[in-house]
Amino acid sequence: MQSKGSSLRFTGMVIRSRISTLLLSMFATFASLYVAGRLWQDAENRVYLAKELDRLTGQGRSVMSVDDSWKILECREQRKKLSGLEMELAAARQEGFVSKHLSEINKTPKKRSLVVIGILTSFGRKSNRDAIRKAWMGTGVTLNKMEEQKGIIIRFVIGRSSNRGDSLDRSIDSENKQTNDIFILGNHVEAPEELPNKTKLFFAHAAENWDADYFAKVNDDVYVNVDALGTILAAHLDKPRVYIGCMKSGEVFSERGHKWYEPDWWKFGDGKSSYFRHASGEMFVISQALAKFISINRSILRAYAHDDVSVGSWFIGVDVKHIDEAKFCCSSWSAGALCSGV
Repeated sequence: MQSKGSSLRFTGMVIRSRISTLLLSMFATFASLYVAGRLWQDAENRVYLAKELDRLTGQGRSVMSVDDSWKILECREQRKKLSGLEMELAAARQEGFVSKHLSEINKTPKKRSLVVIGILTSFGRKSNRDAIRKAWMGTGVTLNKMEEQKGIIIRFVIGRSSNRGDSLDRSIDSENKQTNDIFILGNHVEAPEELPNKTKLFFAHAAENWDADYFAKVNDDVYVNVDALGTILAAHLDKPRVYIGCMKSGEVFSERGHKWYEPDWWKFGDGKSSYFRHASGEMFVISQALAKFISINRSILRAYAHDDVSVGSWFIGVDVKHIDEAKFCCSSWSAGALCSGV
């Protein structure tokens, strides 16, 4: 049998346990109500913000994507750069400077020339150049009118002396200051045996310096009827790759000391053989596409002993229209010919 004191202690423990349980239940209830209230308030805030975003943007999307955010930032950066460039441009204009790119855009597109004629000359042949200037090339205003009205550009072509800067170079520079009609190949050394390379460099550099339909090579002892030349060239503008000249196929000479000796004679066959068809060197014309072909491949194009054979060899494996034009045969001035050798 339990004592009275033990019974009272047990009763007190039961009462305290019930009170603790009640307090915990009340606390949990209040906590649940608090969390539910906050969640409801956050939900209302999100709905309100979404509606405001739709109202301000006028779009039906309630959430802005990451890509859209980056686009907005990029637009802001571009706007800042554009503002800075506009300020720099305004300052440059105020100082009298204009961007080179803008100047080129504002220029009227330049009309393509019909032909660039390169008259290959050398040191000690000023009398020939003066005779050509007087006979058919012209000087000063006359030369400029030919370029502007007929689209025909004419220049003498010469390299540099092996003793760079000597009296030969200075005489050419002095002459060019007076006439402004000499195209100087600064990276070519004048020498008779270097004529094929000189011809190659002329076409290469001319194609880089002028925009023309055709490029012509002429010797400095040839007289040309420029108007007749222009008429013939205009008739072939529909052909993309043309090689026009007095076509021939001469004998290959293997004897040393001969005027037309070819060191690489063996490449053209055994015994007496002939060159492939090529235009005579006094005067011939190639189209722009072929001049650019030479310019691009100048470092690997083989030069033979003669410039006319060299040029003809470059077009052997290319899809080129060879035009045998009798009017380009300059050996004698015949009826209807446009050139004459002297």
